[in-house]
Amino acid sequence: MSGSPQDHEVVFESGDRSACMELRLVLEAAGIAAGAQSRRGRWRLIVAAEDVSAAQRELEEYRRENQSRSTETVSVTPTYAGAAIGVVVYAAVVVVIGLSTLPWGLGGDLFTPGEMQAGKVLAGDAWRCVTALTLHVDEGHLASNLLFGILFGFLAGRTVGGGIAWFSIVSAGAVGNWLNALVQQPEHRSVGASTAVFAALGLLVAAALRPRRSSGESLLRRWRPLVAGVMLLALIGVGGERTDVTAHVTGFFAGLLIGAISSRIPTRWLADERTQWLAGLATFAVVTLAWVVALSVT
Repeated sequence: MSGSPQDHEVVFESGDRSACMELRLVLEAAGIAAGAQSRRGRWRLIVAAEDVSAAQRELEEYRRENQSRSTETVSVTPTYAGAAIGVVVYAAVVVVIGLSTLPWGLGGDLFTPGEMQAGKVLAGDAWRCVTALTLHVDEGHLASNLLFGILFGFLAGRTVGGGIAWFSIVSAGAVGNWLNALVQQPEHRSVGASTAVFAALGLLVAAALRPRRSSGESLLRRWRPLVAGVMLLALIGVGGERTDVTAHVTGFFAGLLIGAISSRIPTRWLADERTQWLAGLATFAVVTLAWVVALSVT
């Protein structure tokens, strides 16, 4: 820049040289000549007196654009406690019941009172929607649901807290079994935690969708958690001659619905240890009560 100091005015001042140089480039890109001066450890951006108004408009517009871009970013989702203890209790329940029913264990018959049989569920045996989630036909069935249940359950616990996560998962799993009973033949039977496992996946998808609703992402990017969830459902939820695909789909769908609710619970509740413990105890009580009813009426 040329001219005397009296012909120029300061439009920006900072102790950060890089910030001053960045804005100098902004002005020069707009056709406004600008210079940078250092004085007493401060950097000043100066322009000709007749360019002051135009320079201030350009700088203000640049600030607004940067602020707009920053508000379009997806905020980091907080995590909550109780995920580890939640999966420990889940594993303990399915392993203990597995030891009670599998041939190399006690070999007891809990399938007659506890399996999901569509006709009986619709006739009033609602407890079967819960008890069926804890039964497995063999070691491979148990191991698979144990693995994926721990994985998805832990992630769900980190998302909404261990207690609320498992209350949501068991509730969605039971709803999934009931929906399965609605569309199957009366003699259809189904057991396994997989309905609840895919309910946990649905809960994770619902939680991932929520913060993207106010973002500036494209439609495809906004709904990519749902696309990923459906692809995962298709990858691990379909296949095998004994696989109840309908139960997996209804569990996933129920998880989406209940997850949409649980992910909107106020943060102060999710962060409250007492609330999480109460939800966890309620979950254990529901499963216990379902088995008490099952064993007492059959």
